[in-house]
Amino acid sequence: MTSANSSTNPSTGAPSRTPSSGLSSDPTGAAKSPPTIECRELVRIFSSTGVEVQALQGLDLTVERGELTAVVGASGSGKSTLLTILSGLDVPTAGRASVAGHDLLAMGRRERTGFRRHTVGFIWQQTSRNLLPYLTAAENIAMALIVARSPKRARGARIGELLDLLNVGDLGDRLPAELSGGQQQRVAVAVALANGPEVLLADEPTGELDEANSEMVLDSFRAVNEQLGTTVLIVTHDSGVSEHVRRTVQIRDGRTSTEVLRSTRTDHAGLEHEVAEEFAVLDRVGRLQLPQDYISQLDMRDRVRLGLTDDHVTVAPVRERSSPAAQDALEASGTDADGGPDAPRTAASTSEGDR
Repeated sequence: MTSANSSTNPSTGAPSRTPSSGLSSDPTGAAKSPPTIECRELVRIFSSTGVEVQALQGLDLTVERGELTAVVGASGSGKSTLLTILSGLDVPTAGRASVAGHDLLAMGRRERTGFRRHTVGFIWQQTSRNLLPYLTAAENIAMALIVARSPKRARGARIGELLDLLNVGDLGDRLPAELSGGQQQRVAVAVALANGPEVLLADEPTGELDEANSEMVLDSFRAVNEQLGTTVLIVTHDSGVSEHVRRTVQIRDGRTSTEVLRSTRTDHAGLEHEVAEEFAVLDRVGRLQLPQDYISQLDMRDRVRLGLTDDHVTVAPVRERSSPAAQDALEASGTDADGGPDAPRTAASTSEGDR
């Protein structure tokens, strides 16, 4: 699928893209381009011997063209299930999902094969799953180009270009067993990029690496994003990955719960500072998940009290009512007995997943 500002890459036969800043709209007022990845109320249920496990429970996610995003979550949160759906390896039970204009629920077999060859690139956590052990680094990339039937005359240049981009240009003639874990993963990224995909998906790409090699692999993803304009989505349980991306989305209990956005700002002295802001995710029916440490610190259970002010909503734990004298003192200070500002209040129930 070629967008209005794309051209054909002669070395792969796939669309090439202008690097993007990650912004979804043009300051001149041009029409907003559709998201590269969009999930709405995504559900995935696995059934086995009469037992159902709901891995995704109405997940919403939007990733704009050219973004570098990490999805983090504990084991069992649904993050790997999400990635297998976005890569075309699995199909959701319900909801809507699209990647680069492809409807993932409606794709037929032929479209799905083309989608996996040209639209998305995929990197597994296990280095042994990414590379054929009997082929050299260069031959592994060549194999991906051959399978996709890219022009033979352009393959050599494409292989060299990718190896140089991933800083493994001098390792093209080595077998995977002759490479370090970090080098193997960078070659795996080159293989995933061979056919010029619009989206690069990585499942725990640093899970088997030490800190130094992890840093190099994450720097490689950033280079791919900045130099090629490829949309990159990394799934991981390692919260440290968030320092290497501009946007981090946390999944909890099969839904997106919070986001951290990183940006660079210049102060009055002209010095640049990196700023990270955390936001709760509000879904279409008004549900959100409070951070677990907030809930624990305030001992929130079962119900909370909501308050509405002119410009924000308060959430306070429900406490036992104090004595009349104490209540009068609290009201005089503008605070109610439940710990929140004196404002119109509503009692709301909480559950493990929705708070």
